[in-house]
Amino acid sequence: MTLQQLKYIIEIAETGSITMAANRLFVSQPNLSKSVAELEKEMGITIFNRSNRGVYLSEDGTKFLSYARQIVEQTQLLENEYKAAPPPRRVFSVSAQHYAFVVNAFVKLVQEYENTNYEFTLRELKTAEIIEDVRTQRSDIGIIYLSNFNREVICHILQKEELQFVSLFKAKPHVFVSKNNPLVWKKTVKLSDLKNYPRLTYDQGVKNSFYFAEELHITEESPKNIVVSDRATLFNLLIGLHGYTISSGILSSDLNGSNIVSIPLESDECMEIGYITTSERPLNKITKRYLEHLNIYINNFHS
Repeated sequence: MTLQQLKYIIEIAETGSITMAANRLFVSQPNLSKSVAELEKEMGITIFNRSNRGVYLSEDGTKFLSYARQIVEQTQLLENEYKAAPPPRRVFSVSAQHYAFVVNAFVKLVQEYENTNYEFTLRELKTAEIIEDVRTQRSDIGIIYLSNFNREVICHILQKEELQFVSLFKAKPHVFVSKNNPLVWKKTVKLSDLKNYPRLTYDQGVKNSFYFAEELHITEESPKNIVVSDRATLFNLLIGLHGYTISSGILSSDLNGSNIVSIPLESDECMEIGYITTSERPLNKITKRYLEHLNIYINNFHS
Protein backbone atom coordinates (compact mmCIF):
# COMPACT_ATOMS: atom_id res chain seq x y z
CA MET A 1 0.00 0.00 0.00
CA THR A 2 1.35 3.43 -0.95
CA LEU A 3 0.34 6.98 -0.13
CA GLN A 4 -0.32 7.54 -3.83
CA GLN A 5 -2.82 4.69 -3.88
CA LEU A 6 -4.68 6.27 -0.96
CA LYS A 7 -4.83 9.57 -2.84
CA TYR A 8 -6.20 7.68 -5.83
CA ILE A 9 -8.97 6.17 -3.69
CA ILE A 10 -9.96 9.58 -2.31
CA GLU A 11 -10.13 11.14 -5.78
CA ILE A 12 -12.22 8.29 -7.21
CA ALA A 13 -14.61 8.45 -4.24
CA GLU A 14 -15.08 12.20 -4.72
CA THR A 15 -15.69 12.01 -8.48
CA GLY A 16 -17.59 8.71 -8.58
CA SER A 17 -15.75 7.85 -11.78
CA ILE A 18 -12.39 6.21 -12.48
CA THR A 19 -12.19 7.97 -15.84
CA MET A 20 -12.84 11.40 -14.34
CA ALA A 21 -10.43 10.72 -11.47
CA ALA A 22 -7.74 9.66 -13.96
CA ASN A 23 -8.15 12.93 -15.86
CA ARG A 24 -7.86 14.99 -12.68
CA LEU A 25 -4.86 12.98 -11.47
CA PHE A 26 -3.13 13.08 -14.89
CA VAL A 27 -2.74 9.31 -15.05
CA SER A 28 -4.11 6.84 -17.55
CA GLN A 29 -7.39 5.12 -16.77
CA PRO A 30 -5.90 1.58 -17.13
CA ASN A 31 -3.06 2.39 -14.72
CA LEU A 32 -5.48 3.86 -12.20
CA SER A 33 -7.77 0.84 -12.42
CA LYS A 34 -4.78 -1.48 -12.02
CA SER A 35 -3.56 0.43 -8.95
CA VAL A 36 -6.99 0.17 -7.31
CA ALA A 37 -7.24 -3.55 -8.12
CA GLU A 38 -3.81 -4.17 -6.59
CA LEU A 39 -4.77 -2.30 -3.43
CA GLU A 40 -8.06 -4.21 -3.14
CA LYS A 41 -6.17 -7.49 -3.54
CA GLU A 42 -3.57 -6.47 -0.96
CA MET A 43 -6.22 -5.41 1.58
CA GLY A 44 -8.49 -8.37 0.82
CA ILE A 45 -11.56 -6.17 0.34
CA THR A 46 -13.64 -4.62 -2.42
CA ILE A 47 -13.30 -0.86 -2.11
CA PHE A 48 -15.50 0.14 -5.04
CA ASN A 49 -18.59 -1.45 -6.48
CA ARG A 50 -18.95 -0.98 -10.22
CA SER A 51 -22.10 0.03 -12.10
CA ASN A 52 -23.03 1.36 -15.54
CA ARG A 53 -22.97 4.89 -14.12
CA GLY A 54 -19.53 4.64 -12.54
CA VAL A 55 -18.24 3.42 -9.21
CA TYR A 56 -19.40 3.82 -5.62
CA LEU A 57 -17.93 2.85 -2.28
CA SER A 58 -18.71 -0.54 -0.82
CA GLU A 59 -19.38 -0.90 2.89
CA ASP A 60 -15.72 -1.89 3.44
CA GLY A 61 -14.68 0.90 1.09
CA THR A 62 -16.48 3.55 3.13
CA LYS A 63 -14.57 2.55 6.25
CA PHE A 64 -11.31 2.27 4.31
CA LEU A 65 -11.82 5.79 2.90
CA SER A 66 -12.12 7.19 6.41
CA TYR A 67 -8.71 5.78 7.37
CA ALA A 68 -7.22 6.81 4.03
CA ARG A 69 -8.29 10.42 4.53
CA GLN A 70 -6.76 10.49 8.01
CA ILE A 71 -3.43 9.14 6.72
CA VAL A 72 -3.29 11.60 3.81
CA GLU A 73 -4.27 14.54 6.04
CA GLN A 74 -1.64 13.63 8.63
CA THR A 75 0.97 13.28 5.90
CA GLN A 76 0.13 16.73 4.59
CA LEU A 77 0.51 18.15 8.09
CA LEU A 78 3.98 16.59 8.36
CA GLU A 79 5.00 17.93 4.97
CA ASN A 80 3.76 21.41 5.81
CA GLU A 81 5.66 21.35 9.08
CA TYR A 82 9.01 20.18 7.77
CA LYS A 83 9.11 21.03 4.06
CA ALA A 84 9.26 24.42 2.42
CA ALA A 85 5.98 23.87 0.64
CA PRO A 86 3.30 26.39 -0.36
CA PRO A 87 0.39 26.81 2.07
CA PRO A 88 -2.06 23.88 1.97
CA ARG A 89 -5.39 24.22 0.20
CA ARG A 90 -8.20 24.44 2.74
CA VAL A 91 -11.00 21.97 2.01
CA PHE A 92 -14.52 21.97 3.47
CA SER A 93 -17.88 20.70 2.28
CA VAL A 94 -21.39 20.96 3.70
CA SER A 95 -24.62 19.47 2.35
CA ALA A 96 -27.87 20.92 3.60
CA GLN A 97 -31.58 21.30 3.27
CA HIS A 98 -32.69 24.68 1.93
CA TYR A 99 -31.93 27.12 4.75
CA ALA A 100 -30.71 30.70 4.31
CA PHE A 101 -28.76 30.60 7.58
CA VAL A 102 -26.63 27.77 6.18
CA VAL A 103 -25.60 30.08 3.34
CA ASN A 104 -24.98 33.04 5.66
CA ALA A 105 -22.56 31.02 7.78
CA PHE A 106 -20.87 29.69 4.64
CA VAL A 107 -20.31 33.25 3.37
CA LYS A 108 -18.71 34.26 6.68
CA LEU A 109 -16.43 31.22 6.59
CA VAL A 110 -15.26 31.92 3.03
CA GLN A 111 -14.57 35.55 3.92
CA GLU A 112 -12.26 34.40 6.70
CA TYR A 113 -10.16 32.37 4.26
CA GLU A 114 -10.15 34.84 1.35
CA ASN A 115 -6.36 35.27 1.61
CA THR A 116 -5.63 31.52 1.45
CA ASN A 117 -6.04 28.73 -1.08
CA TYR A 118 -9.28 26.85 -0.53
CA GLU A 119 -11.88 24.57 -2.07
CA PHE A 120 -15.18 24.96 -0.25
CA THR A 121 -18.41 23.29 -1.32
CA LEU A 122 -22.02 24.06 -0.37
CA ARG A 123 -24.71 21.73 -1.72
CA GLU A 124 -28.43 22.25 -1.14
CA LEU A 125 -29.79 18.74 -1.66
CA LYS A 126 -32.62 16.34 -1.09
CA THR A 127 -32.69 14.83 2.42
CA ALA A 128 -31.62 11.34 1.34
CA GLU A 129 -28.75 12.82 -0.70
CA ILE A 130 -27.50 14.75 2.33
CA ILE A 131 -27.35 11.58 4.38
CA GLU A 132 -25.53 9.79 1.54
CA ASP A 133 -23.03 12.66 1.17
CA VAL A 134 -22.07 12.45 4.83
CA ARG A 135 -22.04 8.63 4.86
CA THR A 136 -19.58 8.53 1.97
CA GLN A 137 -17.65 11.51 3.44
CA ARG A 138 -18.23 13.61 0.37
CA SER A 139 -19.33 16.27 2.86
CA ASP A 140 -17.93 16.96 6.32
CA ILE A 141 -21.40 17.60 7.75
CA GLY A 142 -25.01 17.71 6.66
CA ILE A 143 -27.72 20.07 7.92
CA ILE A 144 -31.20 18.56 8.41
CA TYR A 145 -34.08 18.79 10.86
CA LEU A 146 -35.97 16.38 13.08
CA SER A 147 -39.59 16.64 14.17
CA ASN A 148 -42.10 14.57 16.08
CA PHE A 149 -43.23 13.19 12.75
CA ASN A 150 -39.93 12.15 11.15
CA ARG A 151 -37.63 11.64 14.14
CA GLU A 152 -37.99 7.88 14.57
CA VAL A 153 -37.49 7.11 10.89
CA ILE A 154 -34.59 9.51 10.30
CA CYS A 155 -32.78 8.48 13.49
CA HIS A 156 -33.12 4.83 12.53
CA ILE A 157 -31.51 5.56 9.15
CA LEU A 158 -28.71 7.56 10.76
CA GLN A 159 -27.99 4.78 13.25
CA LYS A 160 -27.91 2.21 10.47
CA GLU A 161 -25.40 4.33 8.52
CA GLU A 162 -23.30 4.96 11.66
CA LEU A 163 -24.05 8.68 11.61
CA GLN A 164 -24.94 10.94 14.51
CA PHE A 165 -27.25 13.95 14.80
CA VAL A 166 -26.11 16.94 16.87
CA SER A 167 -28.76 19.53 17.68
CA LEU A 168 -28.12 23.21 16.89
CA PHE A 169 -31.42 24.82 17.87
CA LYS A 170 -35.17 24.27 18.07
CA ALA A 171 -37.73 26.41 16.30
CA LYS A 172 -41.49 26.60 16.24
CA PRO A 173 -42.89 26.32 12.71
CA HIS A 174 -43.54 29.46 10.70
CA VAL A 175 -45.13 30.15 7.35
CA PHE A 176 -43.12 32.01 4.71
CA VAL A 177 -45.29 34.19 2.45
CA SER A 178 -44.95 37.25 0.24
CA LYS A 179 -45.30 40.60 1.98
CA ASN A 180 -48.34 41.17 -0.29
CA ASN A 181 -50.07 37.97 0.77
CA PRO A 182 -53.38 38.65 2.63
CA LEU A 183 -52.14 36.46 5.48
CA VAL A 184 -49.46 38.99 6.53
CA TRP A 185 -52.04 40.87 8.60
CA LYS A 186 -52.44 37.89 10.91
CA LYS A 187 -50.27 37.56 14.03
CA THR A 188 -50.49 33.79 13.70
CA VAL A 189 -52.00 31.45 11.11
CA LYS A 190 -53.69 28.07 11.35
CA LEU A 191 -53.40 25.24 8.87
CA SER A 192 -57.01 25.90 7.89
CA ASP A 193 -56.04 29.47 6.87
CA LEU A 194 -53.70 28.05 4.22
CA LYS A 195 -56.20 25.96 2.26
CA ASN A 196 -56.80 28.57 -0.46
CA TYR A 197 -53.09 29.16 -1.16
CA PRO A 198 -50.61 27.03 -3.14
CA ARG A 199 -48.33 24.96 -0.90
CA LEU A 200 -44.71 24.98 -2.04
CA THR A 201 -42.48 22.05 -1.14
CA TYR A 202 -39.03 20.84 -2.12
CA ASP A 203 -38.66 17.87 -4.44
CA GLN A 204 -37.29 14.75 -2.73
CA GLY A 205 -36.71 12.74 -5.89
CA VAL A 206 -37.18 8.99 -6.05
CA LYS A 207 -37.07 8.75 -2.25
CA ASN A 208 -40.17 10.90 -1.99
CA SER A 209 -41.23 9.65 1.44
CA PHE A 210 -43.18 12.00 3.70
CA TYR A 211 -40.44 11.41 6.29
CA PHE A 212 -37.84 13.01 4.02
CA ALA A 213 -39.89 16.17 3.43
CA GLU A 214 -38.32 19.49 4.44
CA GLU A 215 -41.69 20.91 5.44
CA LEU A 216 -43.73 20.18 8.55
CA HIS A 217 -47.34 18.94 8.29
CA ILE A 218 -46.58 17.44 4.90
CA THR A 219 -49.39 14.89 5.32
CA GLU A 220 -52.02 17.61 5.79
CA GLU A 221 -54.44 17.79 2.89
CA SER A 222 -53.66 20.62 0.47
CA PRO A 223 -55.70 21.16 -2.71
CA LYS A 224 -52.97 23.22 -4.40
CA ASN A 225 -49.41 21.91 -4.46
CA ILE A 226 -46.25 23.00 -6.27
CA VAL A 227 -42.98 21.08 -6.01
CA VAL A 228 -39.70 22.91 -6.68
CA SER A 229 -36.03 22.00 -6.57
CA ASP A 230 -34.31 25.20 -5.43
CA ARG A 231 -34.78 28.02 -2.94
CA ALA A 232 -34.73 30.88 -5.47
CA THR A 233 -37.61 29.36 -7.44
CA LEU A 234 -39.60 28.73 -4.27
CA PHE A 235 -39.24 32.34 -3.13
CA ASN A 236 -40.17 33.66 -6.57
CA LEU A 237 -43.34 31.58 -6.51
CA LEU A 238 -44.17 32.74 -2.99
CA ILE A 239 -44.22 36.24 -4.43
CA GLY A 240 -45.76 35.56 -7.82
CA LEU A 241 -48.50 33.13 -6.77
CA HIS A 242 -49.21 34.11 -3.14
CA GLY A 243 -47.96 30.67 -2.16
CA TYR A 244 -46.63 29.53 1.20
CA THR A 245 -44.16 27.11 2.66
CA ILE A 246 -43.60 25.95 6.23
CA SER A 247 -40.13 26.34 7.72
CA SER A 248 -38.14 27.47 10.76
CA GLY A 249 -38.97 31.17 10.59
CA ILE A 250 -35.35 32.26 10.11
CA LEU A 251 -35.04 34.49 7.06
CA SER A 252 -32.13 36.42 5.60
CA SER A 253 -32.88 39.82 4.08
CA ASP A 254 -29.27 39.93 2.83
CA LEU A 255 -29.84 36.90 0.62
CA ASN A 256 -33.57 36.93 0.00
CA GLY A 257 -34.50 40.59 0.14
CA SER A 258 -37.43 42.03 2.07
CA ASN A 259 -40.29 40.61 -0.02
CA ILE A 260 -40.71 37.46 2.11
CA VAL A 261 -42.10 37.56 5.65
CA SER A 262 -42.45 34.93 8.35
CA ILE A 263 -45.67 34.30 10.30
CA PRO A 264 -45.90 31.93 13.30
CA LEU A 265 -47.96 28.81 12.60
CA GLU A 266 -50.24 27.49 15.32
CA SER A 267 -48.88 23.95 15.66
CA ASP A 268 -47.82 21.35 18.20
CA GLU A 269 -44.83 20.45 16.04
CA CYS A 270 -41.27 21.64 16.54
CA MET A 271 -38.26 21.72 14.23
CA GLU A 272 -34.98 20.59 15.81
CA ILE A 273 -32.33 21.64 13.32
CA GLY A 274 -28.87 20.15 13.63
CA TYR A 275 -25.97 18.64 11.77
CA ILE A 276 -25.11 15.04 11.00
CA THR A 277 -21.62 13.64 10.86
CA THR A 278 -19.87 10.29 10.88
CA SER A 279 -19.63 8.73 14.32
CA GLU A 280 -15.96 7.80 14.08
CA ARG A 281 -14.41 10.85 12.39
CA PRO A 282 -13.78 13.97 14.53
CA LEU A 283 -14.67 17.38 13.16
CA ASN A 284 -11.77 19.23 11.60
CA LYS A 285 -10.83 22.83 12.39
CA ILE A 286 -12.66 24.38 9.44
CA THR A 287 -15.86 22.48 10.16
CA LYS A 288 -15.79 23.63 13.78
CA ARG A 289 -15.31 27.21 12.63
CA TYR A 290 -18.24 26.91 10.24
CA LEU A 291 -20.44 25.68 13.09
CA GLU A 292 -19.34 28.66 15.18
CA HIS A 293 -20.51 31.01 12.42
CA LEU A 294 -23.76 29.07 12.20
CA ASN A 295 -24.40 29.43 15.92
CA ILE A 296 -23.52 33.12 15.88
CA TYR A 297 -26.03 33.83 13.12
CA ILE A 298 -28.76 31.79 14.79
CA ASN A 299 -28.18 33.40 18.19
CA ASN A 300 -28.22 36.89 16.69
CA PHE A 301 -31.47 36.12 14.93
CA HIS A 302 -33.15 34.94 18.15
CA SER A 303 -31.72 37.74 20.32
